Amino acid sequence: MESLISVPVLLPLLAAGVKLAIGGRLRRLQALISFTTLVVTVVVSFALLVEVDAHGPMVTYLGGWAAPVGISLVVDRLSALMLVVSSSVTLCVMAYSVVNAYADQEHDAPMAIFHPAFLIMIAGVADAFLSGDLFNLFVAFEMLLSGSYVLLTFGGTLSRIRAGATYTVMALASSMLFLFTLAIVYSATGTLSIAQLAERFALLDTHVRLLIELTLLLTFAIKAAIFPLSAWLPDSYPTAPAPATAVFAGLLTKVGVYSIIRLEALLFPGGPVATLLMWAALATMLVGALGAVAQTDIKRMLSFTLVSHIGFMVFGVALSTTQGLAGAIFYVVHHITVQTGLFLVTGLIERRTGTTSVNLLGGLMQATPLIAVLFFVPAMNLSGIPPMSGFLGKLMLVQAGLAEGSPLALTLVAAGLLTSLLTLYAVAKVWNKAFWRAPQVSPVGTVVESDEATGADPTVTTLAMPGPLLGATAALVALGLTYTVLAGPLSALAERAATELMARRPYISAVLGGGG
Repeated sequence: MESLISVPVLLPLLAAGVKLAIGGRLRRLQALISFTTLVVTVVVSFALLVEVDAHGPMVTYLGGWAAPVGISLVVDRLSALMLVVSSSVTLCVMAYSVVNAYADQEHDAPMAIFHPAFLIMIAGVADAFLSGDLFNLFVAFEMLLSGSYVLLTFGGTLSRIRAGATYTVMALASSMLFLFTLAIVYSATGTLSIAQLAERFALLDTHVRLLIELTLLLTFAIKAAIFPLSAWLPDSYPTAPAPATAVFAGLLTKVGVYSIIRLEALLFPGGPVATLLMWAALATMLVGALGAVAQTDIKRMLSFTLVSHIGFMVFGVALSTTQGLAGAIFYVVHHITVQTGLFLVTGLIERRTGTTSVNLLGGLMQATPLIAVLFFVPAMNLSGIPPMSGFLGKLMLVQAGLAEGSPLALTLVAAGLLTSLLTLYAVAKVWNKAFWRAPQVSPVGTVVESDEATGADPTVTTLAMPGPLLGATAALVALGLTYTVLAGPLSALAERAATELMARRPYISAVLGGGG
């Protein structure tokens, strides 16, 4: 079974190389390669989850060099769960993008670039989830950067190039900070193996350990868009094509959150920065939610809700308890799926009307009832309406905060409830203006002028709405609903993953063979 651990990383890279080699030719073969790659990745990820849930963490050593000398890929309950969710979501997004390209006759050069970049980004995500050492984690983030920059600037429009520049500057700054931190870690401990660091950090001077923890948190806070390091996100994500925006919103920030969960639990258990993380979670919740309420564009509104709900995950980590960590893990799984689905639905709205400005939309409930349903369900899930998974995840975090009982934890519980109400208000405003009220734009099939205030590109709308495009979006919305149906087993799995993380020894022993 250990031989399968590297498949989620190597298979997308191999597929990307093959697709680059064949270029824009044989487009049906390209689509088949993409789907086969992602289906195999889903199957392998699920098999790994079943295995580690039954028998504990597994590790494979690349090149035959054991840790801490070589590069190790480690799979435990947390990383396997993240692999299953991310590969399932990206499979739906890939189906959406392929159908969208066929409908718009973009078979050749554009998609010959889009899909290899998409696969490289997926490989980077998987590598980040499996990485057993900090330098390989840095490499994973650079893979993400290379693939995501291509997707963000896809089409070469002015707004996308501008957003891509902002995104790249942010990513390069965090990468430089990461390298700086790696130099400190290696000079202080002589290793970058996460499992070995878990043992050696206990021997470090307190001030050196605190410096390392803060610089690592700063690095991942930029990537996770935690306030006050989140200003880049609402200006970057909305300009990309719908499939790219969806996977950015669903996955890329969660890689930063995953890294915080992994390192805080394994390297800095009960560290002194928990209070700082709580304050950051509080600010992230409220600033993101207030920003969402103020928006008139659906993409920007969803980008701000993305920021606000990162605060829920950071809250769970900051509690430094098994219950809080379990709530954070459950909420990460929920949010990846629901946020991705909402951005795909927004892509359908833009395709149908030519705009995502709620000031120009109206009458969509009557014109496109299926799209209305596809928006309403994940929007209510995101807001935390009972008994959906968003409510259940927030309930787990609220219970963990109440159990912790400190004034700051109770303040965060209240802030979480307020954030949920503001999220509900923001999505209800979109629903009221875009779906309920009378149409506000020219008939479908016309050209909507560019919105100079937002820099949006003019888009030619069309009456055609391919069934498979709706099907791919509906599959992702349905996947989000399954978390409600399977909330019991999923929350139990999240609790087992949190318990394993807090124990630390299973991970260390798997990598170092009993402690190294």
